[in-house]
Amino acid sequence: MIDQNYRWYPVCTRSRAEKKAHEELTRKGISSYLPLKKTVKQWSDRKKIIEEALIKSYLFVYISAKEYAEVLMTNGIARFIYFSSQIASIPEQQINDLKLLLATDADLEVFEYDIKPGERVLIKAGPFKGILAELVSIQNKQRIILRLQNMGYAIEINTSVAFVEPI
Repeated sequence: MIDQNYRWYPVCTRSRAEKKAHEELTRKGISSYLPLKKTVKQWSDRKKIIEEALIKSYLFVYISAKEYAEVLMTNGIARFIYFSSQIASIPEQQINDLKLLLATDADLEVFEYDIKPGERVLIKAGPFKGILAELVSIQNKQRIILRLQNMGYAIEINTSVAFVEPI
């Protein structure tokens, strides 16, 4: 039987402290979930596959209201996330969906902003860095169609939406 007083809550961690905060919460006996993704890091002499937080500075705790203070007194935890002046809670199904997504080998990317067709964008990285354009459409997060200024043409390019930011 699931206790109705327990819910999933997103918490914000200090920068790059997600894993340490997760370990500390586990040590305290508090259920937490840190979604991790595998990524390849390149150094000058080698490449290494590491696990890093899917959503930077976020993890999720499964607690009741009486455990708020204990979570906040955990090393690495900065604050709870609020929505409409109340601590935000996440439905259990969304946590399960996130776990299911991460169980696949899909290449996931998380974006901090929502870009919509018609917005002017700047490509900030990759082979098209520095190009200003209008976003026409996004197809599967890896192919975007841009309309270049004053040319009347739309160009479909293979670049990550992560490389594009609104202006």
